[in-house]
Amino acid sequence: MRSDRVRLFQTLPHTCGYFAERTAQNLVIDPAAPQLDQLYGPALERGFRRAGGHLYYPYCSNCRACTPCRIDVAHFKADRSQRRCLKQNADVQVVESMAGYNAERHALYERYLRQRHPGGGMDEADASDFRRFLTAPWSPTLFLEFRQGSRLLGVAVTDVCLQGLSAVYTFYDPDETARGLGTFAILQQVALAQRRGLPWVYLGFWIAGHPKMDYKRRFRPLQIRTSEGWVEMPEG
Repeated sequence: MRSDRVRLFQTLPHTCGYFAERTAQNLVIDPAAPQLDQLYGPALERGFRRAGGHLYYPYCSNCRACTPCRIDVAHFKADRSQRRCLKQNADVQVVESMAGYNAERHALYERYLRQRHPGGGMDEADASDFRRFLTAPWSPTLFLEFRQGSRLLGVAVTDVCLQGLSAVYTFYDPDETARGLGTFAILQQVALAQRRGLPWVYLGFWIAGHPKMDYKRRFRPLQIRTSEGWVEMPEG
């Protein structure tokens, strides 16, 4: 992904999604580039993230809190809490499904956003919002569906690249929070990467100490991307 071949744009400042008192900006790979499907894997390797049809990287003038992170699949070991989560969800069937919109998924997505992110601007997502945020025509996406019988409990939106899996987004039944379906989703993505012989599960950005982002440090070994490249996150 060379700068003389790929155009990068910088967004205007906007309210940060993690710290309300801060403003944020992103670098975005030209969304009109004809080879986005080929750029995606190398972009993941450089810490970029997909949201809808955009590949972006946080590039804020006064903040570097967002740190790309990825799970080392070959050496991953579930801890006691994660093993308990798997046991607690032993009645859940995991189904690899084609990505896309349907009424069942959309209804669950709406319920999740309304209860988990009220007033966040996404809690009235219609069908076009669902498609625009979770999928893109060029992205190698599948949906991992979590079912209890015929009932849909959750969906892990997962991109499959040669470099590894990218955990794009997970939504689930907000009445089932005791199951730990967010953790369960990551564990199932690690299992999928193991089955496919892929080395990494990219988790997006880790933010130290942030109540919604710090959980990622529990998936060990975890690598973070620094100015020196990818390094293993120290324990503690």
